Amino acid sequence: MLAKVTSGATVGLNATPIDVEVDIADQGLPSFTVVGLPDKAVEESKERVRSAIKNTGADFPISRITVNLAPADLPKMGPAYDLPIALGIIIASGQINPETSDSLFFGELSLDGGILPMAYLAREKGFKKIFIPKVNQEEAAVVGGITVYPIESLLELIRFFNKTNEIMPAKKISLTTLLKTSEAEFDFSEVVGQEHVKRALEIVAAGGHNIFMKGTPGSGKTMLARALPGILPTMTENEALEVTKIYSITGNLSPGEAIVITRPFRSPHHTTSRIGLIGGGTNPAPGEVSLAHRGVLFLDEFPEFPRHVLESLRQPIEDGRVTISRAKGTVTYPAQFLLVAASNPCPCGYFGDSKKQCKCLPGQIQRYQKRISGPILDRIDVHVDVPSVETQKLVSEGKNERSENSKTIQKRVQTARNIQTKRLKGTKLASNAEMGTREVKKYCSLSPECRTMMISATASMNLTARSYFKVIKIARTIADLSNDSKISTSHLAEALQYRPKDNDLL
Repeated sequence: MLAKVTSGATVGLNATPIDVEVDIADQGLPSFTVVGLPDKAVEESKERVRSAIKNTGADFPISRITVNLAPADLPKMGPAYDLPIALGIIIASGQINPETSDSLFFGELSLDGGILPMAYLAREKGFKKIFIPKVNQEEAAVVGGITVYPIESLLELIRFFNKTNEIMPAKKISLTTLLKTSEAEFDFSEVVGQEHVKRALEIVAAGGHNIFMKGTPGSGKTMLARALPGILPTMTENEALEVTKIYSITGNLSPGEAIVITRPFRSPHHTTSRIGLIGGGTNPAPGEVSLAHRGVLFLDEFPEFPRHVLESLRQPIEDGRVTISRAKGTVTYPAQFLLVAASNPCPCGYFGDSKKQCKCLPGQIQRYQKRISGPILDRIDVHVDVPSVETQKLVSEGKNERSENSKTIQKRVQTARNIQTKRLKGTKLASNAEMGTREVKKYCSLSPECRTMMISATASMNLTARSYFKVIKIARTIADLSNDSKISTSHLAEALQYRPKDNDLL
């Protein structure tokens, strides 16, 4: 007898349906064969399935069993086919006769694994039900349009189809009630001085721009970067689902966490490999740039990263995605992150400092700065110097002055981002930083005075075409923070302060 059960396989961030076809033949010696490009984990499922079926009290057929995982040209990896294989064997042996054409089954017999892409697959392909491990019910319950049945054991599923036991569908979860502002390690009110840097970070948070901070050791670069998540706008539902899909397929969801509700903050060490940062491997997996999708990627000690690792950031920064090609196929992962890079000005860290003398030779300073290529620096929107804090401010801060806290700044950032969301409605863009040349010309019109200023600035600062449009996008964000509908010369003047001259891009 032949039985067919539908499951799914994850390809990149998406899923594709897999037909689990089980044939039990009375002729020939007893055997159990799985075909359709299964990996070692799928091959080992034979013993798990055999034991699980016997432990439920059902009969495991002593016959020639052939399991085909179609399509045959797609590699099948992982133990998540245990459940559909076991169910297919029980159906093919005539022990139960359920209606499964409107259902999708996924999960290993220990009942664990990432589910969100499978829930999306079930909805997109018109399935009405999905049977999944109970521990993953909340992850799938955020996807509307399907009924999620959480199961704890194969025996429970058999009893359900035999109508001797009832499985209650999982309650739907509304993402709107879960999403919240990211928690930060530091509050902006705790950062002494550095008001111009705080302003720059407010702009990059509002528009999703990249930032490069250069300053002496102890000036607060790392503290400022780690305070940034506290002023980022709350994620939208679509953004939360995008991030959760990445964390689901990589197994990075925390125990009991159904969905990622705050923006990610990733801070890889400078010894991270190119594959670790960008993604890859024999079976291409997402790297840090994708794990930071819709959040922050903080690269401290920026020049200490290997040159080839930094150069691999060009495509993600420019395109917002990473495409990895291997012999088995091509996978694309999203990588729309906010880059925060921090660096010392020289190896000893005190070049240009007014308090401590730099001990580095000119050649050492030049070689250190040249570790970061001009094309990489040109792709970073905002450049800001972070000087050492004056002693007087360290002593008086908090007594004579009261710095704004992260919550106050976050409200302004959220308002500015809401303006951008409304402006960019109907496009796939989420912030000003994501706009291309076409969108800049459409949404960032300049007055004659502004055009004159940009012509003068382009000539005097030797701005590249990329830098020219970045300045306009930053000015658009500054205008949004001021709730101004049009870009003015004051907005452009502030935006130009955050761009280095091209001859400074060593």
